Amino acid sequence: MLNTTDLKYKNEPARHKLLDVIGDLSLIGKPIKGKIVATKPGHSINIEFAKILKKLAIEQKKNFGVPKYDLNATPKMNINEIMELLPHRYPFLLVDKVLDITHDCIYGLKNVTMNEGFFQGHFPNNPVFPGVLQIEAMAQTGGLFALSLQEDSKGWDTYFLKIDNCKFKHKVLPGDTLIIKMQLLMPIRRGIVQMQGTIYVGNKVVSEAELTAQIVKRNN
Repeated sequence: MLNTTDLKYKNEPARHKLLDVIGDLSLIGKPIKGKIVATKPGHSINIEFAKILKKLAIEQKKNFGVPKYDLNATPKMNINEIMELLPHRYPFLLVDKVLDITHDCIYGLKNVTMNEGFFQGHFPNNPVFPGVLQIEAMAQTGGLFALSLQEDSKGWDTYFLKIDNCKFKHKVLPGDTLIIKMQLLMPIRRGIVQMQGTIYVGNKVVSEAELTAQIVKRNN
């Protein structure tokens, strides 16, 4: 024993380790429904395990069914309503309408046409929708979600803070319709928004990323 004082409980070291496990696994950001058996746990291995569980949880959310939409349904936001919230305009407005909004998720839609200005140089005779603009489309869609939760939803700007685990899996071409799914990862605090973004074309995931941004009230 390294303690210079008596223990309060005979199993105090075991209690300490148990609290360590509970605290470290809280980094997942979600409650765990299950049984955890730990042998000689420590902060380092606990945190590594938490990272694995968090990654699996994100994968499950991301792959939980391809979003389905009805072209005849009234959108949650049309282009005019989107422009009331976002300051972006041509040629940088990359969300055509919002299909649905839930308590922790938003689904946006972007129609890709050959009339997009960037196809003149990206690339001649081989038009490919730039990956960086796919990320921007995610950010704008996520911004719409965050702003829709504010009492005064107008007059805000959204700024990138971080992009993690970004992957591009398939080319996006003229004629494709992007379904942009943004899933909230953590409750929004102090304007900081953390979301998992996934873009689908048909039943294929074409790109994905974890985005962190901050919404800031504009001074007019």
